[in-house]
Amino acid sequence: MGSGIFGTFFQNDPEKPLAYGEVNLINPPRRRLRGEPEKEGIPVQPVIVGFCGTDHELMMMGKRGELSPKFPAGQNRLINGHEGVVWVPSQDRFAIVLIRGGDSIDPTRYTEEESYFEYGCDQADGLFCDRMYVNPDMLLEIPEGHVHGGRLDLSFAKKMVFPDPFACMLFQLERMEDLGSAHLFRRTARRLGCGEVQARAAAAEEIFERTVIFGLGTAGMFIGDLIRRAHPDSRIVFVARSPEDSPKVRFALRQAGGTYVRSCHSRPEDLAADICASLGGRATVFIGVSGSAAEHEMAFRHRVLGCNGLYNSFSLGPRITFDSMPFGFENHLIFGSINFRQDHMEKAIRMLEASPYDQIVELIDKDEFTADPIGSYENRIYCKNAPMKTAVVWNRSRINPEG
Repeated sequence: MGSGIFGTFFQNDPEKPLAYGEVNLINPPRRRLRGEPEKEGIPVQPVIVGFCGTDHELMMMGKRGELSPKFPAGQNRLINGHEGVVWVPSQDRFAIVLIRGGDSIDPTRYTEEESYFEYGCDQADGLFCDRMYVNPDMLLEIPEGHVHGGRLDLSFAKKMVFPDPFACMLFQLERMEDLGSAHLFRRTARRLGCGEVQARAAAAEEIFERTVIFGLGTAGMFIGDLIRRAHPDSRIVFVARSPEDSPKVRFALRQAGGTYVRSCHSRPEDLAADICASLGGRATVFIGVSGSAAEHEMAFRHRVLGCNGLYNSFSLGPRITFDSMPFGFENHLIFGSINFRQDHMEKAIRMLEASPYDQIVELIDKDEFTADPIGSYENRIYCKNAPMKTAVVWNRSRINPEG
């Protein structure tokens, strides 16, 4: 007898790495943090789910037969999806799933001797299904005022496909402030003639003086928005391939401020010159979010990143190379991390509530998506002319389309 639960799932298959069909759910005990008890999940019903670039990368891993470490224990498939809102029948409420947990003091920054899991990404099933199980301690509250007659307002629901990536960017901002403060405070203290406490605060501000964001997906837009809010005097330059009058460029500049340099040059050195001209000098921070090798080439080979500059590698895939001679003498600092904490997630929910980010979310019909998941990924969700963000309403009865 079948389970009656349907969803999309990744598998190792060169022809069909992503499929839609009936799935057998599992519910092993899981813990949110080290020292807490393991708990079986309680059943929740996904309501709206967003598509993430990670989903596409996992699909490609399945095509190459590389997904086995990502499967839940004893399974040969992974139900995907890690961004969205669920309905919790036993608690009569909506919730946001805290994606990462495990036997760690901080599962989003686990160490070698610790373990972790991620719903929809790594060793735990996700949201693209009719029902799933979630540790009850990992169901985050949503703000009041967005539920009417037991249904969630669509405009708010669209914003809630973003807490995971927005929380990642809150983490990135915090890390860049920490690193900038530690990297520059001695130099800043000498220049200002001040003590360490004042110098560290000033250095955390100065690291964003001339900021390049290379790539303009949602990650690039979010980090630009957050830098502008926290450091309003920062000069921010977005670099991407989209035409200057494209909706996403206009939205990003309206939301995050800054200027835009279109990457359409026949010679990379000309692009580098235009970026530096727009910055008014070489960059103090270079944030790579495009997923392309052009990031490190522009920063290091073509010297867009200035002396004492910070390079933030947020892309998955590209290799970073640099000439060790100028790298050492120009005192560059490179870091990469794609993590966040629960408090970042909760802060992201509150900030997104007051944002206009529902405007960049387009919906794909559930029946269209489930009829051809791979085709939807390749031709609608991740194609050249895809919207900035795509989501699917999985449970229409729980959404207020007029809200």
